[in-house]
Amino acid sequence: MVLWEIKSIYIYILLKSFSIVMHKTLNFDSNCRALIIGASGGIGSSLPAAIDRLYGTNDIVEISRSTDGLDITNEESIKNVLSRLDGEFDLIFVTTGALEINGIGPEKTILQMTPENLRAHFEVNTLGPALLIKHLHKFLPKNRRGILTVLTARVGSIGDNYLGGWISYRTSKAAVNQIIRTSALEIRNKFKQSICIAMHPGTVKTKLTQKYVGKHPSVEPKQAAINILNVINELNLSDNGKFFDWAGNQVEW
Repeated sequence: MVLWEIKSIYIYILLKSFSIVMHKTLNFDSNCRALIIGASGGIGSSLPAAIDRLYGTNDIVEISRSTDGLDITNEESIKNVLSRLDGEFDLIFVTTGALEINGIGPEKTILQMTPENLRAHFEVNTLGPALLIKHLHKFLPKNRRGILTVLTARVGSIGDNYLGGWISYRTSKAAVNQIIRTSALEIRNKFKQSICIAMHPGTVKTKLTQKYVGKHPSVEPKQAAINILNVINELNLSDNGKFFDWAGNQVEW
């Protein structure tokens, strides 16, 4: 193998291993602060390294149920945990969610839907993020750019639903999408330079999805975190209240 071929292969491997898109301008720098809710999950636990790698900051606060006792369905628990924080955060991530609750997976038909499972999904996937947005948006910067990113799912899109099934999960995600959209409009009035978006991270290889990935294209959590940051870095104020996927494409509601 000639020398130039070896060099070409080396460069290719290097670029693949550092697959953050190189932007001409970064919207944040090493002075930014980040807050991650759901930091023990697959994506949440991968975000700190990706943030540090892209922006050069390690001023990152990680909060989770396992470490901090956070119960996102209990407002008093949220208040208590967040009361320990101070200052503003340029990047806020809500990475919580559940696909399988109490051992019950997504329904294949409405005949499998139960009131208990539907309520459980709304508790975790809708009420939880709603309460978090209610209390987290107060930590956005008053006089500079800030982004509140709430992870959701494409299956929560009503317009993009061509397969059916997964009624409890789909419905809870559709509901939280409305909450994100509505909250974003209010947040803009209070924090003029801030953006709030819904984000579909794609199919990620985590405990949440391991039973359901099948033949669908999927990525490791580390790559999912990088993808999310690449999208965030390209946002402008006109993107407030929109729904994006991991590639930066807008998803219909």
